[in-house]
Amino acid sequence: QVQLVESGGGLVQAGGSLRLSCAASGRTFSSYAMGWFRQTPGKEREFVAAVSGLGLSTYYADSVKGRFTISRDNAKNTVYLQMNNLKPEDTAVYSCAARTKREYEVVDLTAYDCWGQGTQVTVSS
Repeated sequence: QVQLVESGGGLVQAGGSLRLSCAASGRTFSSYAMGWFRQTPGKEREFVAAVSGLGLSTYYADSVKGRFTISRDNAKNTVYLQMNNLKPEDTAVYSCAARTKREYEVVDLTAYDCWGQGTQVTVSS
């Protein structure tokens, strides 16, 4: 298992950018696909983006495709989410997670059972 700590959230105006980071502990970081999810009050947590263990494959929700970029640096045990052209509807708590259940797809919340504490992203109009 890994422990995850997110950073980089904050308040930004619509059209602006933020980069989220997720630092992981543990020696097996590169063996996990990593995902970013977000949640707003009263709504279920939703998939945002994921990256395979070696960073060769990426996956995005349609709502962020073309605006967000997920990447990872396995030498630093860190996964990133670059968010450009932010919109008010991107406002949420963003959490990173490690995909520990390989029998589930990377876009499936069920695939992840190791989560960070989350970081708040607020986009003002």
